[in-house]
Amino acid sequence: MNASHDPAATWAGTIAATTACAVSGGIATDPSSDWYESLEKPSWQPPGYLFPIVWTGLYAGIAATSARTINTFEERGEQRRAAGYRTALGINLVLNQGWSWTFFSAHRLGLASVNAALLAMSSVDLARRAGQADTGKGLELVPYALWCTFATALTVWIARRNA
Repeated sequence: MNASHDPAATWAGTIAATTACAVSGGIATDPSSDWYESLEKPSWQPPGYLFPIVWTGLYAGIAATSARTINTFEERGEQRRAAGYRTALGINLVLNQGWSWTFFSAHRLGLASVNAALLAMSSVDLARRAGQADTGKGLELVPYALWCTFATALTVWIARRNA
């Protein structure tokens, strides 16, 4: 075990980073805007009230699973994997909040589609990395990866129909 490892600090860090992502993305997101209301959307888009419910659960899961994953790596003395996971988590959270800014704030649907695809790939990678700590931890992030993949399909559909 790494003697300098502080599990509580890891928890605080993942909670703070995930919360910052959620707040930043939330600031940019306005589903009641005239612009968003004017977009053609698919019939398979979930109702608007579902998004904050799903994202709250996903963010809580990301923070908790990430803290537990990093702590597992640290406890095993696998500092490189812990550092790699931290980096992957940081990239993922930047992509996550970045989608809201490119889609809702900048109205750049093509760029938002690319951002969503990168986020989906990053989410799959995060689940893969968590799975290196423990299969169960990797499985905990599968819903996040699936939701991001679904969000990519939704974003691409909206971008194509509203060019």
